[in-house]
Amino acid sequence: MDTTQWIIFILIVQVIHFLGTWKLYVKAGRKAWEAAIPVYNAIVLMQIINRPKWWTILLFIPIINLLMFPVIWIETIRSFGRNSLMESWLVVLTLGFYIYYVNYMLDVKYIEDRSLQPTTALGEWVSSIVFAIVAATLVHTYFIQPYVIPTGSLERTLRVGDFLFVSKFHYGARTPMTTVAAPMVHDTLPIVGTRSYLNKPQLPYFRLPGFTKVKKNNIVVFSWPADTVRVFFKREKGVKKPIDKKSNYVKRCVGTPGDSLEIIDGYVFINGKQLKLSDRAKPQYDYMVYSKKGVSSRLLKDIGVVDLTRKYLSNPINQEQAQIIQEYLLGYNQAEDGKLELYTKHLGIPTKVIQKARLSLKEITERQRLVSLTDEMVSKLKADTSIDSVVRQIEPKNTRGANIFPQNPNYAWNNDNFGPIYLPKKGVTVPLNLNVLPVYKKIIKDYEGNKISVSGNQISLNGKVATTYTFKQDYYWMMGDNRDHSEDSRTWGYVPENHIVGTPIFIWMSFDNFTDGFKNWKIRWDRVFTTVNGDGEPRSYFKFFLIALVGWFVFDFFRKKRKNKS
Repeated sequence: MDTTQWIIFILIVQVIHFLGTWKLYVKAGRKAWEAAIPVYNAIVLMQIINRPKWWTILLFIPIINLLMFPVIWIETIRSFGRNSLMESWLVVLTLGFYIYYVNYMLDVKYIEDRSLQPTTALGEWVSSIVFAIVAATLVHTYFIQPYVIPTGSLERTLRVGDFLFVSKFHYGARTPMTTVAAPMVHDTLPIVGTRSYLNKPQLPYFRLPGFTKVKKNNIVVFSWPADTVRVFFKREKGVKKPIDKKSNYVKRCVGTPGDSLEIIDGYVFINGKQLKLSDRAKPQYDYMVYSKKGVSSRLLKDIGVVDLTRKYLSNPINQEQAQIIQEYLLGYNQAEDGKLELYTKHLGIPTKVIQKARLSLKEITERQRLVSLTDEMVSKLKADTSIDSVVRQIEPKNTRGANIFPQNPNYAWNNDNFGPIYLPKKGVTVPLNLNVLPVYKKIIKDYEGNKISVSGNQISLNGKVATTYTFKQDYYWMMGDNRDHSEDSRTWGYVPENHIVGTPIFIWMSFDNFTDGFKNWKIRWDRVFTTVNGDGEPRSYFKFFLIALVGWFVFDFFRKKRKNKS
């Protein structure tokens, strides 16, 4: 909706409110016209229902207002003696229009000094739950949002199974654009699995003031620009989603507006100079590890490799044995000699399970194995006498990779050798021709809402011939630290400024083997209560939290004891 449409919509809402409440305003000792003045009528209504005036603010905050409107409707009719449970349900289920019936059809009297306390235990419970949800939604939407790392694109900087708090106020909270949505969920309602929002009406993009800008090396949470997925890992027709309901991704910002970015042999260069990563960054690259004796799975596990497939050789197994080991298998294959090749994740098949199934398994240690390693892991492997060599795998320059932005045959780029490419800055004008159009087309058409047509060598925008283009907002380049196993800007291109959500600031819990089933979870104590940003090795503040918690309980115990004595 544009500005004019929103003004018309707001005026319609005000007319509806005035027609449904003006007699109630009069009965409460106010003037009829006070029900017609936007904002002022809400302040007066708060006085009528004996609620604080600051509640008015909540009525104009998207999403929060959806929770507050039913509360206000119920409070309004109760201020005029309509206290029954049935009437409370009626006013909610009719979206407030039951107030029209009270206003015109019933001879009600205003109760000036009514009690604001719930008359039943159930009422008190419901009231507490409602305001807990309002407070939590306010914090979740505008200040701090919990987040869990589901994939390994930032391994080993952020680990799969890290539970984070994401700050939305660092870069300035983005106010919701989707006005009608379920609170405390993102794009899908749990259990039922249906969409949690309505596409219309939409508010224009607006961001509250922040105290910092997105900088290179920041880890950033953002709305995935290319998201048309209703449910991940389910093949179906794509959907068009509002910006704030696109799936949240977390990556490292490696390029900011105005930069010229190039990737050479997997390393990022900005304006001709190699980007120096923060000392907490632990980028991984693919290496082929060689050993005449076979590359040991135990050795790889000991140095921290988790993205690992293990291979076992077994005699033919019966159905009962297959059911026992099924949950540990990634797949299987029948060898030429009739034996079975069983494939598992890095945890393998536990000894107890092998014994229970009465199996005789032999793990096959291949002479060469492709694994993702940090520099520290590479050093450890090279120092091990059983390893013959560790060789970095690099896609050669001028070789077109699969699924690489801008998905155009004229750009022979890949994950390891990419660019150079310009990162658009708001207000900057660039030449527009058929050579650069593939790079900027998504920005011009999808992110900035222009119509593009091409006739011969001529490009037209919104029906007019264009040889230049001026960008309307800033754009960033995001990449995962797990460089060879991250779908990022190299796949889908730029991240617009209006897609930025926030930055992770704190890991409050972390589980190893997070994707391998609850029974395999192990708490990573060294990561619990650690900060995400900063210099040096992350430091856990968990013991300080426990000390403070114990101190509070001791203080509270003696405080209550002293109060009881007095």
